Amino acid sequence: MSHFQRNILITGVAGFIGYHLALRLLKEGAPVVGIDVVNDYYDVNLKWDRLSQLKTFGHFEFRRLDLKDRNDVDAVFREHAPETVVHLAAQAGVRYSLTNPHAYVDSNLVGFTNILEGCRHHQVKHLVFASSSSVYGANTAMPFSVHQNVDHPVSLYAATKKANELMAHTYAHLYGLPCTGLRFFTVYGPWGRPDMALFLFTNAILAGRPIQVFNHGRMRRDFTYIDDIVEGVSRVMKRAPQPNPDWSGNRPDPGSSYAPYRIYNIGNNQPVELLHFISTLEECLGMEAVKEFLPMQPGDVPATYADISDLSLDFGFSPKTPVKEGIARFVQWYREYYRI
Repeated sequence: MSHFQRNILITGVAGFIGYHLALRLLKEGAPVVGIDVVNDYYDVNLKWDRLSQLKTFGHFEFRRLDLKDRNDVDAVFREHAPETVVHLAAQAGVRYSLTNPHAYVDSNLVGFTNILEGCRHHQVKHLVFASSSSVYGANTAMPFSVHQNVDHPVSLYAATKKANELMAHTYAHLYGLPCTGLRFFTVYGPWGRPDMALFLFTNAILAGRPIQVFNHGRMRRDFTYIDDIVEGVSRVMKRAPQPNPDWSGNRPDPGSSYAPYRIYNIGNNQPVELLHFISTLEECLGMEAVKEFLPMQPGDVPATYADISDLSLDFGFSPKTPVKEGIARFVQWYREYYRI
């Protein structure tokens, strides 16, 4: 029996995290309405294949629409009256934001405004939205904590995610809309994104092409396996945030509020050096990579490391999947999916 009686709306349902979350909720019997524009930022076949898995469930409905279309978004809220909204749709990718900034404004700012308005006018009980570890930008104090100030983004993508947090806070303050923002840290796993390192590396190694290793491999990432992410998100969805009675305007805590608003890091809490990540992948593939060592890319950060103590304390969250196991599962999926 599902915890959720009324519709759950998931935006970006054809995406990596959206697909896995929808699958989990549908298996639990929850009614899910998914929306996605199915754009061609990466291989649309992968997105349609994810959707075809979801469409096998009778209690799943899919709407293809663009979040920047205000009327279409409002129509979905009117028709389906969702109780909970999980907003995962966004124009993704740090590097792409350097060449196509307008895509980020349309999707991440205009689109998010339309979601917030939908939630406000249709009495949504809880909005859970995707933020990103990229909001930490130029911060170097590790591990990254939600109680640190994050005012120095180093890519437009990061700036839009920080803006989403501010916009959500405004709606929590003005309209009492309970909002929880989750800062995701480098998510990987089966059905993952082809523009992410694991997918790119696997593809190149199997094809005998060199892989590009930025910052000469001295990058550290808090790689988080998809099942751990979905477990965390599904826990958070079930409990709307409460105002923090200890919040003070004299010492404003960025991670909570006097309004029903919270921000959490959701990561593995164990950063892995890129070279170790690559050698683990080589082991799983039984092949060695030809490495092309390159300098740091604009908009990138040398390290990410999540302090997840708030999420652990409030929701009992603890990631279970070691990197070796996660990579092995990805490689198995990749070989099956691409028949290699």
